[in-house]
Amino acid sequence: MSHLEDRIKPYSKAMVKVLKGPVNRNSTAWGNIIHYQDQIQDQINPFGLELIIKKEEGFAYVRQFEDGEGNTLGLVVRRQIGFETTIVLIVLRQVLEEFDNNPTQFQVSEKFITDIEIREEVELFFPQKFNRVKLIKEMDNCIKKVMELGYLIEVSKKESETLYQIHRIIKEKITLDTLMEFKVKLDTYVKYI
Repeated sequence: MSHLEDRIKPYSKAMVKVLKGPVNRNSTAWGNIIHYQDQIQDQINPFGLELIIKKEEGFAYVRQFEDGEGNTLGLVVRRQIGFETTIVLIVLRQVLEEFDNNPTQFQVSEKFITDIEIREEVELFFPQKFNRVKLIKEMDNCIKKVMELGYLIEVSKKESETLYQIHRIIKEKITLDTLMEFKVKLDTYVKYI
C-alpha cells in the first residue's frame, strides 16, 4: 500500500490549486507557486499547459498551449456563458480599466465593487422597458456565475449589500481588443432594439 506522503512533492498542493483555477497572492499556495514555478512548469508541460505568473498583478493561472490553428489538447474545457453574464464580465473589465487609468488611485492596487454597483452598471445595457425585477434576479445569478469563474472574490456581506474584489485575471481573459470589439457589437445591437 502506498502512502500519499511518499509520493507528493513539496509543490504538489500548490500545483493542484493552480490547476483548479486562478491563485492570488493572498492564497497559501502563492509562495510555493513562486518558489517552485520551474518544477510546476516541468510537470504540466507534457499536458500542453503553461504556468502564467503575474507577480505585479498578484495572481497565477494555467493556460493551454495552442498549435498554429488555435487547437489545444483539450484538457481545460471552455465554458459557454450567457449574454447577461458576458455583459457583467465586460462591465467588470471596463470598471477595472477605468480604475487602473485613474491617477488618484496610486495607493490602492485592488478594485472593489458592490453588487448594487454592478447592477447599476449593467442596467445601462438594457432598454428602459426591460423587466427590472427579472433583471435583478438574473444579475444575482450572473454575479454568482462570475464568482464561480474566478473573476470576483467576495470580500464582505451585509444584509442588503455584498462587496467584491475584481480579480485582475479578468485582464488576461478579456483584453482591451476584446472589450472594444464587444462595444462595437453592443452598439450595433442597441441600434436594432
